[in-house]
This record gives sequence, C-alpha cells and structure tokens, in this order.
Amino acid sequence: MPFPREEVAAAVERYHEMRRQIDSGEQPGFGVLADFYTEDAVYIDGAWGRVEGREQIARWLEESMVGLGDWKFPIEFTAIEGNDVVVKWTQVIPGARPDGSPYTQSAYSRLIYAGDGRFSYEEDVYNMVHVLEDLAASGWQPTEPMNLPPGSPNRDWSIPEKPG
Repeated sequence: MPFPREEVAAAVERYHEMRRQIDSGEQPGFGVLADFYTEDAVYIDGAWGRVEGREQIARWLEESMVGLGDWKFPIEFTAIEGNDVVVKWTQVIPGARPDGSPYTQSAYSRLIYAGDGRFSYEEDVYNMVHVLEDLAASGWQPTEPMNLPPGSPNRDWSIPEKPG
C-alpha cells in the first residue's frame, strides 16, 4: 500500500537538502545519508555492487567517497510514483573541457520509500565507462588516496521481499 504522497515528498525533500549540504561542505561526508535508510535497507551501486543494512551503507558511503571530496552531485529533478522515487542527478568532476564546459556524467537513483522518513532500497545507475573517460580527459587527481571498488562486486539488484 503506498504511503501518502505528501509523506514521501517530505522525506525526499529532507534527503535532497542533506545532499545539498554535503555538496556545499556544510556536512562532513556522505555517511550522514545512512539516516535516511531502514535498518535492513539495500543499496546498489554500479561500481561497488550490493550493500545491505544501514550500518554497512553508512560505512560504504564514507569509504566509497574517499578521495572524491571535490566532486559535486547536483540533483536535476525527482519523480514520485507511489512509494517509488526516481532522482535524476549529475556527477560533476572538477575541471573544464577545452570548450569550458564541465566534466559531467548523467545518473539516476531509484529509491523505495518505507515509511518513517526512510527508504528501504536505492539503486544508482550511471555509465562507468563515461566516468572513466572523463577522469582520463580531465587529468583529475583524488583529493586523498581512494578506496577502489571490489573486483567482483555482488551485482544482485533485486528488491528484497517484505514479509506479509
């Protein structure tokens, strides 16, 4: 049964505001986003694979972003349909192309709202080849030594079945 649209929209707006605070440097890192997930949430990332549980998601959000301190992730728009939320965002790597335009990649996230201001699932979709091409073209260097994704991540993007 879908939650009231107003409730879903309010959670999404709080989530967006926290992302804006992270991008502006008002928040120290991405780990604070874990508060937006249920204890048993599942997060799927294109490079890192499947991460399960709020505590693991918090750790992963911090570890996966090490070295990317100068990247930005502005949100372009959001669509809400029942408990499903799609967020269209852009990944911006520092530097500019010869024509002056930024190095950007298109990305989408699907989140499933679970009540109490939290999401039970997120799947991020982006083109890793495009990211790697822009990294090479830009000459970008990490702000600190990075953590690399696993060589063989869990690619299971299935949504967990809820009892009942």
